[in-house]
Amino acid sequence: MAALYEICDQKELFLQTMNQAFSEYGIQISAEESKKCGISGTHMHVMINGEEEGVHVHEHVHTHTHDHTEAEHVHTNEHETAEHHHDESSHAHTHHSYQSVLAQIEHLQLPAQVKADAAAIYRLIGEAESAVHNTTLEQIHFHEVGNMDAIADVAAVCILINELNIGKIVVSPVHTGSGFVMCAHGKLPVPAPATALILEGVPYYSDGLKGELCTPTGAALIKYFADDFSDMPAMVVEKTGYGFGKKEFERLNCVRALLGTAFQCSEVTSCLLYTS
Repeated sequence: MAALYEICDQKELFLQTMNQAFSEYGIQISAEESKKCGISGTHMHVMINGEEEGVHVHEHVHTHTHDHTEAEHVHTNEHETAEHHHDESSHAHTHHSYQSVLAQIEHLQLPAQVKADAAAIYRLIGEAESAVHNTTLEQIHFHEVGNMDAIADVAAVCILINELNIGKIVVSPVHTGSGFVMCAHGKLPVPAPATALILEGVPYYSDGLKGELCTPTGAALIKYFADDFSDMPAMVVEKTGYGFGKKEFERLNCVRALLGTAFQCSEVTSCLLYTS
């Protein structure tokens, strides 16, 4: 969200659109100028009833069986990579079925294409989770990832992509991170099972950096919008955006978006977005 926000011409209109669409849910979105490693960029704040989303956001996808005991918990924060500690008793578990998430998206006062994109992204997530749990979409119940703040994260990216009116989106090979992520049933390897499933057919790698750098929702956003995966193509860059996360690594924690025009055979062609 932050990287695309930086290259968007209508920043105030974007914030106004988002805050109007999600005001009834107590959600307020704002942009903060930030600097990391000497580089200026943007960090997006998603406030829920005055509390920062990044404090304890997780992705929770519950597969309801007859005894209602099976659950998977996967860490995420789509507008940043936030460090957190999870206390199961610290917040209530509200479950959202796949159909209820679609109904929430459809209820939003947003353009039809934005809602269609958001629904398609949630379908990618739901299909991956149902495959991992060997069940159906109807039996999948989202927790945090089904809350309106998580839907706001996805909707924001959809709005910005549509507003930018990009001809082609090229994404660098995805850095997933490495190590393990703590879930309800213990430690799972990074990338998490649903992330790995969504990223099938997509080039991804790990260079030993410990931590979960790509979540199922992040993977679904990339899989849905990317037209190609490669190193940066020849292009005339007009704008560059840096979106910063909170967690500190030994390297810059950001997503970079470059907007410009493709350059082939000495001719400038279509509008191009490259993210890395």
